[in-house]
Amino acid sequence: MIYQFQANAHAAQAEADCVVVGVYKANELSHAAAQLDTASSGMITQHLDLGDFGGDKNRFSILYQLPGVAAKRVLLVGLGERDKLTVDSLTQASYCAANSLKTTKVKQVISFLTDEASQALANNAVRQSVIAVADTFYSFNEFKSNKDELPAPSLEQWTLAHRGKTQLALATQQGAAIAEGMKLCRDLANSPGNTCTPTYLAKTALTLGHSQANLEVSVLEEDHMAELGMGSFLSVSKGSEEPGKMIILHYKGGPAEAAPVVLVGKGITFDTGGISLKPGAAMDEMKFDMTGAASVLGTLSACVAMQLPLNVIGVLAAAENMPSGNASKPGDIVTSMAGKTIEILNTDAEGRLVLCDALTYVERYQPSAVIDIATLTGACITALGHHISGLLSNNDALADEVLAAGKQANDEAWRLPMGEKYQDQLKSNFADMANIGGPPAGTITAACFLARFTESYPWVHLDIAGTAWKSGAAKGSTGRPVPLLCQWLINRAQ
Repeated sequence: MIYQFQANAHAAQAEADCVVVGVYKANELSHAAAQLDTASSGMITQHLDLGDFGGDKNRFSILYQLPGVAAKRVLLVGLGERDKLTVDSLTQASYCAANSLKTTKVKQVISFLTDEASQALANNAVRQSVIAVADTFYSFNEFKSNKDELPAPSLEQWTLAHRGKTQLALATQQGAAIAEGMKLCRDLANSPGNTCTPTYLAKTALTLGHSQANLEVSVLEEDHMAELGMGSFLSVSKGSEEPGKMIILHYKGGPAEAAPVVLVGKGITFDTGGISLKPGAAMDEMKFDMTGAASVLGTLSACVAMQLPLNVIGVLAAAENMPSGNASKPGDIVTSMAGKTIEILNTDAEGRLVLCDALTYVERYQPSAVIDIATLTGACITALGHHISGLLSNNDALADEVLAAGKQANDEAWRLPMGEKYQDQLKSNFADMANIGGPPAGTITAACFLARFTESYPWVHLDIAGTAWKSGAAKGSTGRPVPLLCQWLINRAQ
């Protein structure tokens, strides 16, 4: 799909298979719809007077070959009430438009929906609209034997048009880059565990690195991790025949002397729970337990496409968590790279065991900020459901930055408390700490565990257990939190 921006456009003169314009509630025309109405001698108004369509949200109506209009089709999309117009409502309108055209023969679309955004909201509205269209047309058929016979959408080009001279080409390009990053994240997360192994993640990262001069990729193997003292990480990977990998991507977009920001992703490519075996029901969804790592790869891919003027390091802590004769047992004590000893009370709390060594490793980069991303706790789903990710932090300013970026990107997070009072739950009689703190405040105590390894830099932890994928009929990866991470990086670059 090609996404582009067109300034100084006139809706009636736009030559395309379909032109998309908004209509507000009570049949109030958007600026572009009014242009079409004038050019067609009132055909839009006459259509609205029939009463079948009145501008309500998530409603649409298609008109064909209107006189005086260059486009073959006109798609009217409801925007709701004008005084309640937001970036989110414009994004929903783009979803509606894309869905309504998904099974048509339309190849070229010119959309004026974001033309209704205020100047202050225009950049974000354009980015979000591109992501909405890409999300609508996403599919994953890689492992279907008849994939070449499945119907493919006709749509080839989506142009976001504005009547004024507004320069939104960069926002369009950013939206397309974020959408591609989300696609990479989703493709990896949707792939089965027997394909998407730690080795597969490493190969994917290396392929990405080979395509760009300012992206370097290296992989730490288990023997190197052992030399570095990553006993916590290796306590997880040793239970599987698939070797664990620590994958490091270094995007050099800023001055060499500028401190990098670091993204650390949990990459458990399949999580059985280890000896603390999970129930069988829905265990297939544990292939999504590497979405944190996939989101880091997707975000770095978007960074490359946008050529952001930042130094960004991505770290993927990739391993399988399997039950075997070599697997860790409840009660085992391991030593982390930081020299701290950990009593493993539950082998299904493995994400924090790989992350803590990764978070210690990144100290060498003297980062200005670190964000780790992990499908870490079921408790986060209980607390926040499937709409909002959990956020915990040791730095208020960084937490506020990330929360603001989430709101901009429509990929929200919510901050949970974290303090010394919760640390007591991690006490162990036999080691420096336990890897779980019991049922109460499970998301918070998981973050408290990680906080013990992040004392030398500003840090945010994102628990995406409830937002990384959907279950049921729409089962599959969501690509989150790639939009949040990309927006945070865009904001930092500015």
